[in-house]
Amino acid sequence: MRVKVLGIGMGPQHVTPEVAGELRSCDYVVAARKRVDDRLLEVRRAVCEQYGVPLVEFDDPQRDRDTVPGNGPAHYADAVRDWHEARVRSYESVLRERGGTAGLLVWGDPSLYDSAIRVVERLAARNDLDWDVVPGISAPQVLAARHRVVLHEVGRPVHLTTARRLREDIAAGQTNLVVMLGGALALDGLEDWSIWWGANLGTDSEELVAGRVGDRLGELAAARARARAAAGWVMDIYLLRGPG
Repeated sequence: MRVKVLGIGMGPQHVTPEVAGELRSCDYVVAARKRVDDRLLEVRRAVCEQYGVPLVEFDDPQRDRDTVPGNGPAHYADAVRDWHEARVRSYESVLRERGGTAGLLVWGDPSLYDSAIRVVERLAARNDLDWDVVPGISAPQVLAARHRVVLHEVGRPVHLTTARRLREDIAAGQTNLVVMLGGALALDGLEDWSIWWGANLGTDSEELVAGRVGDRLGELAAARARARAAAGWVMDIYLLRGPG
């Protein structure tokens, strides 16, 4: 058995020549179906159809999203670990049944906030499995290009984080952050910061907003709602920079 972990950006328009070549060499692509009307799965299907590769689906195991008081990083880490293990078993079932070379299509780039590499590492640890990773176009790259900005100031770092950790990171002194995996935008107290925000980048439902946070809150909420209404889902990311 062989697995190729392939970064596809946000769909067919972002598939690089290297990824296209590797995809054509796959016998099939295996993907998790999150619900009956999974529009993101349909994007994967479009990629597979473009390169003539069959798509094999399985129902994605549910992650424990319990948010009772007291749940913190430890609970989250345990929930993700259990979810990954359930995914490993699902992938394992497909791979053992079909054999050959399977592709895993990863949004953006496999190195950033995605479980595919960890899942395949577990698969390889208990199966006779070869695997490779091919990079894709990442969301921070597209965000910077759309807004025509550099993610960091001259001689300064950029901190890559998630919305879940944003307040903790700001409290620790971070003032130039790329924030991924956002839920509802929670920017209270950051009105004087600058934001470069994007949703569903590289798709027909793309939305962009930039400016002083306090001046853009209403515009951000409206743009996020438009993106969800147009696509049925929202993947947003933003660069957040402190004043001064």
